[in-house]
Amino acid sequence: MIDKIRVGIVGATVTQGGSGWGANAHVPALKALPHYELTAVCTAHEETAKASAAAFGAARGFHRFSDMVAHPEVDLIVVCVRVPGHRELVMAGLQAGKAVLCEWPLGATLAEAHEMAGLARQRSLPTIVGLQARSDPAILYARDLVQGGYIGEVLTAHLNTAVPAVLQRGPGRIWQGVRANGANTLTIAGGHAIDAMCAILGEFAEVSARVSTRIPEWRTLEGKAVPVDAPDSINVIGRMVSVNVAAVPSNPSGNRMEIYGRDGALVVRTDGSFNIGPSSVHAGKGKEAMVAMPVPSKYKVVPDGTPAGQAYNVAQVYARAADALRDAGSFDVDFTLAVQRHKMIDAIERSSATGRSVRIDQG
Repeated sequence: MIDKIRVGIVGATVTQGGSGWGANAHVPALKALPHYELTAVCTAHEETAKASAAAFGAARGFHRFSDMVAHPEVDLIVVCVRVPGHRELVMAGLQAGKAVLCEWPLGATLAEAHEMAGLARQRSLPTIVGLQARSDPAILYARDLVQGGYIGEVLTAHLNTAVPAVLQRGPGRIWQGVRANGANTLTIAGGHAIDAMCAILGEFAEVSARVSTRIPEWRTLEGKAVPVDAPDSINVIGRMVSVNVAAVPSNPSGNRMEIYGRDGALVVRTDGSFNIGPSSVHAGKGKEAMVAMPVPSKYKVVPDGTPAGQAYNVAQVYARAADALRDAGSFDVDFTLAVQRHKMIDAIERSSATGRSVRIDQG
């Protein structure tokens, strides 16, 4: 068993001005955990690699990814780049025999996700996917309440997700308007929220869906119009659940999940995203009014003082995965789960395109 898990990150760059998920979420999360050590960072240029390593306290800065994955003092490769770049980096990490954490979505397509998960299984390597809602304390608590029968047999559930529509974007985000790039309201806001619902209730067997682009144009920072085909309005009906996901220009309400059982009801909500939190749980039995259900401390597995915000649930992921990484074991939020979530997104797309219900392969 290794003592500290030595991490190399690609996609945490100090020159991003603090806007990057790798710099703002993964770096402070790792710094808060005693069983991890940020050993290396990799960026596209030698000067930014050195600057990023110095800023984050990493021993090494690489500008060639192949050098970082081959280094004997890196145990875990973390991929935090744009989605179209995931496959090449993840495959290289796995081929080098390293455990890999890749942010969500795992791939730009279901086929890419299958390929990465297949190589990980072939090499028997631990993997983690960045579906952080499954490590959020409130989601873990709600799952146990439902599975423990607190509200009785689940009869129906509804998920509403309304996120900000960013209509003017710089070069770092304008690429998300292209549907084929795989990073949009359906895959990201929808993917995280739907995965939180599945974590609590289990997988959808079948979906009937409508997917549309209600805002077909964004603007660059200079004001130039850019056509958009990425979906921003999604409606999904399952056998006992309904889901509405949308990007809206005004007053987004965040995420609210309502679950109704024979004996009571439960609501999980957050003003932001379930993968970031913080989320709250309210429940009521019978004719009793809803009351707040404080999340027990056992679901908070990170040290006191772990930064709130973007870093918190990322730290929860790392803390929950530590034993699997040290023992080369398995973690439940892995590439196999990522493939299942990609299957669901693919089924939503196919249902919308055909106007028919689509069953979701559970294998």
